[in-house]
Amino acid sequence: MPHSNPPLTAQSTLLRGPESFIRGLLEEAGIAVNGHQPWDIQVHNPDFYARVLRHGSLGLGESYMDGWWDCERLDELFYRVLRHGLDRKTLRLGHYLGSLLASVLFNLQSKRRAYIVGERHYDLGNDLFQAMLDPTMSYSCGYWKAARDLVEAQRHKLALICAKLCLQPGQRLLDIGCGWGGLAEYAARHHGVEVVGITISREQQALARERCAGLPVQIRLQDYRELDERFDRIVSVGMFEHVGYKNYRTYMKVVRRCLKDDGLMLLHTIGSNESQRSVDPWIGKYIFPNGMLPSIAQLGRAWEELLVMEDWHNFGADYDKTLMAWYTNFCAAWPNLRARYDERFFRMFRYYLLSCAGAFRARNIQLWQIVLSPRGVSGGYQAPR
Repeated sequence: MPHSNPPLTAQSTLLRGPESFIRGLLEEAGIAVNGHQPWDIQVHNPDFYARVLRHGSLGLGESYMDGWWDCERLDELFYRVLRHGLDRKTLRLGHYLGSLLASVLFNLQSKRRAYIVGERHYDLGNDLFQAMLDPTMSYSCGYWKAARDLVEAQRHKLALICAKLCLQPGQRLLDIGCGWGGLAEYAARHHGVEVVGITISREQQALARERCAGLPVQIRLQDYRELDERFDRIVSVGMFEHVGYKNYRTYMKVVRRCLKDDGLMLLHTIGSNESQRSVDPWIGKYIFPNGMLPSIAQLGRAWEELLVMEDWHNFGADYDKTLMAWYTNFCAAWPNLRARYDERFFRMFRYYLLSCAGAFRARNIQLWQIVLSPRGVSGGYQAPR
């Protein structure tokens, strides 16, 4: 789950010296160095300050992975950092421009590069994700409106999606980015639809085929740009974050090409409060290579003249609860996982889950479910909640 990229600020603020500057920034958010609050940071290596100023978010994340600093409640630390806009004051110009230049000059999410994130993240190991996620293996935000725990939140999310799509027996559903097949299995089992799910992860494909055995579900290892067949309904959950701004329009053209004239499409995606063209460097290097969060403006331009927006539902605050539940499961499973994953991996994954939880808690990033139709639903669309 990538963070939004902040704009640059004047570099003159760095003249105070790395340690003094960082300490001063943290104090603005009520965070102390070597303090006693759970969100305070404990610095073990004095080179930490210069590394953060030199490499920005990449330096912050890598120095944590290297054990240069610790924090009892990383989620609360990042909530305070982002809520007070401190991330905007530490971004290094050269590092930001390098990331931005690469995304502008190259299509980092091209068809040739589409399988990179599958190989480097989703193929980490099904044992890891089975231990961390709920039984449906939903690696996306749960719906906590009436849920008491993660299991209920994810089941309620699947039920909500199917209700918004108005699924009927015999319909044909396309699941773009089907993950481990949780939604495909649920829709086929509970709504009697035929499902085609596509993924760019071999590990996901294998497990999805296993869990959907005996159901009218086909799981393919396929890039969305290869699709050219018709469906009554299309859904995409937690996949659009890998599409990239250069491909948003292409993606929507594929949706329109594959969606019947009386069909519906539901897009479930993390969203950015502002338009961006590059990814957070640490998230891009260690978690989601070439990931990118869309903005409202970018999405609107992508489907303009192709699709009609029927409903836009934001429940981004629910992702905070989802991530914290995943973190609890991850920590509980770690004694059994550590034989395959080292301590640096543990620190990396802890940093990933808790920093993202803090970002959603700060409302720095959002979670949107958007319902689209080709021509507008006759008489209007009634959105369930």
